[in-house]
Amino acid sequence: MGFFEKMFSGLNKTRVNLEELEELFQNYKPLSDEFFEDLEEMLVMADVGIATVDKIIDKMRYSCYINKAKRGDEARNCLIGVLQEILDVGDTTLKLTTTPSVILMVGVNGVGKTTTIGKLANQLKAEGKRVLLAAGDTFRAAAAEQLGIWAERSGSEIVRHEEGSDPAAVVFDSIAAGKARNVDTIIIDTAGRLHNKQNLMNELSKMRRIIDRELPGADVETLMVLDATTGQNGLIQAKQFLDTAGLTGIVLTKLDGTAKGGIVFAIANELKLPVKYVGVGEGMDDLIPFESKNFIEAMFK
Repeated sequence: MGFFEKMFSGLNKTRVNLEELEELFQNYKPLSDEFFEDLEEMLVMADVGIATVDKIIDKMRYSCYINKAKRGDEARNCLIGVLQEILDVGDTTLKLTTTPSVILMVGVNGVGKTTTIGKLANQLKAEGKRVLLAAGDTFRAAAAEQLGIWAERSGSEIVRHEEGSDPAAVVFDSIAAGKARNVDTIIIDTAGRLHNKQNLMNELSKMRRIIDRELPGADVETLMVLDATTGQNGLIQAKQFLDTAGLTGIVLTKLDGTAKGGIVFAIANELKLPVKYVGVGEGMDDLIPFESKNFIEAMFK
């Protein structure tokens, strides 16, 4: 199954939720204020978020005016253009050109962070890269063991310490090992730190300082894993991490489990961060690179 087919399948619940949108496009000839009010309600129901919906409607009205859209089918093309513009906030591909490069994975417990690391490691290994996993989540019982299972599945190396050890020490040793073994990519797991625990956020900052000190000039991707089913709550979490962690992108998991895939647009609009990967299933290959064009086409097909 190709990327588009997986995206299409993963958005099934969201697409069903937007079926009324197609009826809206067909029913309004000509366009009216009522059309825009109904569109606004549907986007809110898809978890696009109030602030982002307001922006979309304003841009939509202007686009319809400029393009002289008079009918619903013409307005449909205007909406697709506006949504594409909303998602255009940065490069969705990973920048991993240095040896080694680093991927720092952050996010609260339960969002699928460790699983995402395993799937990402598997993809990088398939590209011929040498990957090392750093078990930086030393607080959660069995976290290192779980990461070890993913290391074995993906054929990656791993550095881990005893439970309760200093996570920053794990990062330091992982970087040293990565240099010595000529590793291409170091993926660092971190604790499922709650955004209201300042000491944990401070520890994340410490990890980042070690990376910058030990690997000056290295490419560093800091990805926050968000559970799509949590919707706007996930967005609140991301805002808390944004300044502390220096996020470069979002990985959105469990997209296939929600009818509210519109959270993608809220992330792009309110955080100005690109979604780089989406999870659309439990399989090893169900973490797919995000492409805004495919995403929008899959929503409206």
